Amino acid sequence: MRYVLRKLGFYAVAAWMAVTVNFFLPRLIPGDPVQLMLTRMAQSGPVESGQEEALASMLGLGHGNIAVQYWDYLGSVVHLDFGLSVTYFPSPVTDVLSDALPWTLVLVGAATLISFVLGLTLGTLAGWRRGSWLDSLVPSTTFLAAVPYFWLALLLLYLFGQVWGVLPLGGGYDETLDMGFNGDFLSSAVEHAVLPAATIVLSSVGGWMLGMRNMMVSTLAEDYVTAAEAKGLRPRTVMVGYAARNAVLPSVAGFAISLGFIVSGSLVMEIVFSYPGMGFTLLQAVENTDYPLMQAVFLVITFAVLAANFLVDLVYGFVDPRTRQAR
Repeated sequence: MRYVLRKLGFYAVAAWMAVTVNFFLPRLIPGDPVQLMLTRMAQSGPVESGQEEALASMLGLGHGNIAVQYWDYLGSVVHLDFGLSVTYFPSPVTDVLSDALPWTLVLVGAATLISFVLGLTLGTLAGWRRGSWLDSLVPSTTFLAAVPYFWLALLLLYLFGQVWGVLPLGGGYDETLDMGFNGDFLSSAVEHAVLPAATIVLSSVGGWMLGMRNMMVSTLAEDYVTAAEAKGLRPRTVMVGYAARNAVLPSVAGFAISLGFIVSGSLVMEIVFSYPGMGFTLLQAVENTDYPLMQAVFLVITFAVLAANFLVDLVYGFVDPRTRQAR
């Protein structure tokens, strides 16, 4: 319990620091960001009365001294009130995020999990059977990891979308269909997600495989693995229960960071495939100087990374009890 409380305190402080940095970001921008946003909003339609005060409050640039503005900003964050989006005016920022977040969580989350599990499995087998044909695949997988995201995405798009014409060229679903939990829409969404997911898996599985393979080779030389083999334990028990369990610890820590950044989406992938996720939404916010949307996206990404690292810290403490010992 003390371990959990200590971790909670650390991440609570980190979350407060992230919110504070987000509060000061608009103050570092040259000029008046509120007037800039109002000018852009006016191009899309009439600006509602009181919108200037609402934007100023959301950005922490409201009336009163710095302490009052900071307190108002904390209140808006607690109530998830991020104002209106300039890019998608007059839609609230929360509505924009709620539309984009599920696409990214399902696609990038599933692809990251698949690449992680597949990479660890292949890396475990390659490290256990050094010199085998599977071990010889490591250089080719690392080559895929070195290939730029956009190049691999464009290659898959050209082959499967234009040459063979078996998969759609972009988008998240067939826009002629109504969104909902029905067979036609779900099958269309899966079909549109195949190429983006394949891009993520092919680009990242090599890194997980190489890291796990090297850790397996190092772990197999440890005395406790030699002792387990000397006891006559089954090879599978030694590989999974002794070698892989300890070799996987560094990969778990790396997976925590990847898991947290799932909500940010894969920016390059979503641009190439015009996929309606968080990465594409962030790009639109930057291009349109949409400060409310940018601030909200940054906070969501930060909190997701902190939450993912906290959960993995708990798992790490369970897998390796030594990490729970206070120094």
